[in-house]
Amino acid sequence: MPFSERKPFPILRLAGLTLAALAIHGYYFGVEDAEIYVPAAKKLANPALYPFSPEFFLDHEHLSIFGSVVAATSHFTHLPIDWSIFLWYVVCLFGMIASCWLIASGCFTSSRARWSAVGIVTAVLAMPAANTALLLNDPYLTARSFSTPLTLIALGGLLQRRYALAGVTALITGLFHPQMVAYLMVLAVVILVTEQSKARAKHPVPALASAIAVLPTGFDFKPATGAYREVLYSRDYYFLYNWQWYHWLGMLAPLAILAWFWRGRLRGTTDSFSLLSFVMIPFGILSIVAAIVISSSPIFDNFIRLQPLRTFHLITIVFVILLAGVFGEFAGIRRDGRSRTWAIPALAGSLAIGMFFVGRATYPHSQQIELPAATSPNAWVNTLLWIRQNTPEDAVFAVDSHYLRDDLTDSHGFRAVSERSALADYYKDSGAASLFPTLADEWKQMSTATTGLNHFTQADFQRLNTEYPAVTWTVVHGPALTGLNCPYQQQGYAVCRIPSATSPSTTLSATTLSF
Repeated sequence: MPFSERKPFPILRLAGLTLAALAIHGYYFGVEDAEIYVPAAKKLANPALYPFSPEFFLDHEHLSIFGSVVAATSHFTHLPIDWSIFLWYVVCLFGMIASCWLIASGCFTSSRARWSAVGIVTAVLAMPAANTALLLNDPYLTARSFSTPLTLIALGGLLQRRYALAGVTALITGLFHPQMVAYLMVLAVVILVTEQSKARAKHPVPALASAIAVLPTGFDFKPATGAYREVLYSRDYYFLYNWQWYHWLGMLAPLAILAWFWRGRLRGTTDSFSLLSFVMIPFGILSIVAAIVISSSPIFDNFIRLQPLRTFHLITIVFVILLAGVFGEFAGIRRDGRSRTWAIPALAGSLAIGMFFVGRATYPHSQQIELPAATSPNAWVNTLLWIRQNTPEDAVFAVDSHYLRDDLTDSHGFRAVSERSALADYYKDSGAASLFPTLADEWKQMSTATTGLNHFTQADFQRLNTEYPAVTWTVVHGPALTGLNCPYQQQGYAVCRIPSATSPSTTLSATTLSF
């Protein structure tokens, strides 16, 4: 069905696939990047939360309407904000699958190929996009949950030459995720130049030159130093020279297959299929060239945060849609014209089962779908929920800065789940510092102060209290020091008050309790 044709929108089928995707990939509250986005929404909904060091998530919030949309939804519907977050996740998941259907419907003429594309994409939504540290669709809510389907809708508008639709959706995308819309602008230039030139293979260069306009200001040519250098170079996927051969294969193989799609004039495909296959090639090459240049010398350190290889998030999504549609077109029918009805469900089902077990291995201590609740089977999450219900809203916590690498946490962020302030952690808050260099020194000081906190002695807690007097609570994984007031000690975690170092009545023993 070419884009120009109008057929009923298959909302019920897409809703069914949305439920299937939810069952396959799950929903995990407050994990990974949600530790940055969720606290921003919660603070907008309740300004009393997070009085200490909110800059590690508010600097993102100032660039996105994500937090405002989620907080406003909670306000106007009178739903608890955790439920608003979950419902928005389901809406965005539907939007992701629907936008993939829109792309597939414009690239394939047969219903078989279109639904093969959407079904297989649904099965692999949580797969990684090259070595970008991104998934096609996260099993948790972030600004990307909104920006990705909006980007695909804008891309469909460009392919249809419905520039008003593309412009409006691109604008909304930028309101949610300015970085992602910058990549979309580069792709738009490639598409427009390609369509106007009528000689598709010879005109990537003008697009590259035009793309300079999307670069932000405020970047200078000098090596990163101090804490900011540590932040940047701790992310080895930023630098192509750190990539292994299989990372390169995952990046270059899709471009090679897309080149074959473009030249192949495959059965059951449309002009939009060929155009989309082609434009992804210069789009990807541009990204690789930019990444090579940025990685070539320390004088480009301040440009690393542009992360040009994140374009492969969109490239991978488009590649999977097209590849899955081609599979459906050719594997779903025999040479004699008879249908091979089992082929598409067999592949999609096998992939779905595999992805389900990948998800269980990634979050082994958590429920597959973490609906908002007062308790959790995950010991770490249960501890954070207790903190939310039993400590003051303005409480400030110290947690071991490497807690996210503890397997039992399943990457659940402290702030997002507990709704309490905390000193910066080493991993997730360094992501904020990588984008906002002014946070780097503060991040380094805080994360260093709590390194090894689970094994702190009396002197360590006194030092911490002297350095950060606002910090009056801590979470210890393991036995707490004798003498600490720990109202919660369950499942291997202790929530304790940190006594003031200046209090004459404070006496701590280095002896530990077993529980």
